[in-house]
Amino acid sequence: MTQKGRMKPVKKSKAEEPELEPLCCCEYIDRNGEKNHVAACLCDCQDLDEGCDRWITCKSVQPETCERIMDTISDRLRIPWLRGAKKVNISIVPPLILLPVFLRVASWHFLLGVVVLTSLPVLALWYYYLTHRRKEQTLFFLSLGLFSLGYMYYVFLQEVVPKGHVGPTQLALLTCGLFLILLALYRAKKNPGYLRNPASNDKSLGSSQIECLNSKGQEKSKGFLGADTSGSLNNRTLKDDLKGSSRVSAGSPTKVKEDWCAKCQLVRPARAWHCRICGICVRRMDHHCVCCVGESNHQAFILALSIFLLTSVYGITLTLDTICRDRSVFTALFYCPGVYANYSSALCFTCVWYSVIITAGMAYIFLIQLINISYNVTEREVQQALRQKTGRRLLCGLIVDTGQYNRGFLRNWHQFSTLGTHPFHHPAEDIV
Repeated sequence: MTQKGRMKPVKKSKAEEPELEPLCCCEYIDRNGEKNHVAACLCDCQDLDEGCDRWITCKSVQPETCERIMDTISDRLRIPWLRGAKKVNISIVPPLILLPVFLRVASWHFLLGVVVLTSLPVLALWYYYLTHRRKEQTLFFLSLGLFSLGYMYYVFLQEVVPKGHVGPTQLALLTCGLFLILLALYRAKKNPGYLRNPASNDKSLGSSQIECLNSKGQEKSKGFLGADTSGSLNNRTLKDDLKGSSRVSAGSPTKVKEDWCAKCQLVRPARAWHCRICGICVRRMDHHCVCCVGESNHQAFILALSIFLLTSVYGITLTLDTICRDRSVFTALFYCPGVYANYSSALCFTCVWYSVIITAGMAYIFLIQLINISYNVTEREVQQALRQKTGRRLLCGLIVDTGQYNRGFLRNWHQFSTLGTHPFHHPAEDIV
């Protein structure tokens, strides 16, 4: 190699220098690339000082200042660990602190219980809307769900079991249901069927993809390929040329805007969509909640919902039979005299109503999922059909049948039961 072709040595930035030095358990490298200490906490935060000064003087704090303060807090929220402190996701902290506080406050009086139990779903929906509008990844709902399960089980063991009306068999069944929920959630959190960009490993389009594009009537040009002698592609050139190709063939039967993902730089198979939260395309994407639900984990998601509903209803029944005896479950839920006379029974009753609210929400999601599977549509396709006012709507939009993939009730469920059981190869005619 000649002197001209030899690569110049890359100079290491100052931000990387502290990483070479050993860190103690309470030190870490902050977002500015500088060595910091856990004990520093929020020291030397100009945005926080300015925000406090404006708050004390009754002046409004700019939204940009609040965002910078939250970025500083999230960066410095760490716990001591071997070879440097580990960062803690700030979104998992509120459920761990606020949920027990709110439920115990709601147990003091009936009216407090009404206010708290009404405000909790509203706050959760507001946070859900806020994070999805900003396309942010958050562990808030996952931590809320897991901590709710753990805290409800803790209250059951501490307040309900000692009353002597729950037998060992009933406790074993409830515990088994809890572990099955965790196992199903663990399976649902795995890969939902991400579509990997082949250019990330080998920056060249496969011949099968090029043939599929050509078979759909698209033009093959040097500007489209943008390849050098070795077949490698420049991502910037490829993206720009594909945008031009999309504009040229917008009037053709084949819609390039639907089959090419400019963000992932790949050709999407049928029913695959780009998840804005995960930032990657997913096969047969349904929706994104605590995790992205797609082709490979949709069955585990349905299984987790069904086990949760059964376990939750069983736990609610056992608790109401204990704190409000000689009444049916439905009657005890709305009329249980003397339940607030004892703080222990009041806490159990408040947790029961919290579980009822969560169970009702999960039951609605489960019902929608069953309907969509029966008509062989995904939630993503349903939302698109509602926006475009296509498909057949029944029961005020509760049922949406696009008719594109519906093959009958039994065949639809058979197709769902075989998802992810074998490698799925998409033929050329399935490329949309």
